[in-house]
Amino acid sequence: MLGSSFAPLLDEKTILSSALSLESQSDHPVAKAITSYALSRGAHQLPISELTQTPGIGIAGRVTIKDKAPVVIIGTPESIAHSTIAFDSAISAAIKAAEEQAQAVAVLAWDGVAIAVFATADSIKKDAAATIRELHKRGIDSWLITGDTAESAARVAHEVGIDNARLMAHALPEDKLAKISELQARGNKVAMIGDGVNDAAALAQSDLSIAMGTGTDTAISTADITIMRPELMGIVDSLQLAGKTLKTIKMNLTWAFLYNVVGIPVAALGLMSPMYAAGAMALSSLFVVTNSLRIR
Repeated sequence: MLGSSFAPLLDEKTILSSALSLESQSDHPVAKAITSYALSRGAHQLPISELTQTPGIGIAGRVTIKDKAPVVIIGTPESIAHSTIAFDSAISAAIKAAEEQAQAVAVLAWDGVAIAVFATADSIKKDAAATIRELHKRGIDSWLITGDTAESAARVAHEVGIDNARLMAHALPEDKLAKISELQARGNKVAMIGDGVNDAAALAQSDLSIAMGTGTDTAISTADITIMRPELMGIVDSLQLAGKTLKTIKMNLTWAFLYNVVGIPVAALGLMSPMYAAGAMALSSLFVVTNSLRIR
């Protein structure tokens, strides 16, 4: 059990302040949700030291609370269970209730004793299902690879139209990386869309990496493309724009090649006056610029 010296500290505001002090150091979406909630309840930052963060697992540190400095850890129930004594029945019941509602769960522990449970739920973007449908129309298979619980992942997959056969829950960063590599080994070209630190390795491995502008700096700096607006349909628009750009480049190169194959011999043989040659060159440049502007 938690030492009796900590008993006077076990009030909601202090517990939330300890959670806030750690989670404010993380860019993970769940950490941001907990940070926002703790601040809304009047929690405040406490001094921390010995901070350790493990992507996909949790975060730990020594938090100074008045004249005490317990080791505070917060993370997935599985990771916290390995670092604490057996969960109290109330903690276990809260975890089970949250998971049954397909919510993501984080457990907070002081000095090896779990004392609080945080449950969060994903807010699915309005255009998520439409984006998945558009990708499928283009022959692009969609996978959902997430560190969330199986129940939460299954709910999201069902709502957006992703088949359960292409669903992977409880995925750590190395699991995401392994799945990307596996798909590539089958001969697939893989585009990875992510917004967190846990996605960075998989983003770097993928053939095309896309980050959301609201994501972490790590994901944005790793990605080939960053979608600045919040709508997921921007992913489809980016792919369309890339396709149009590549098509235009090929058209311009083809025109330039054919123009020079015909024009250079004519000019070399003296069959065209310099004035007409200059005019023809200007028309060629005008064609390339005008054709490129069609992308708009």
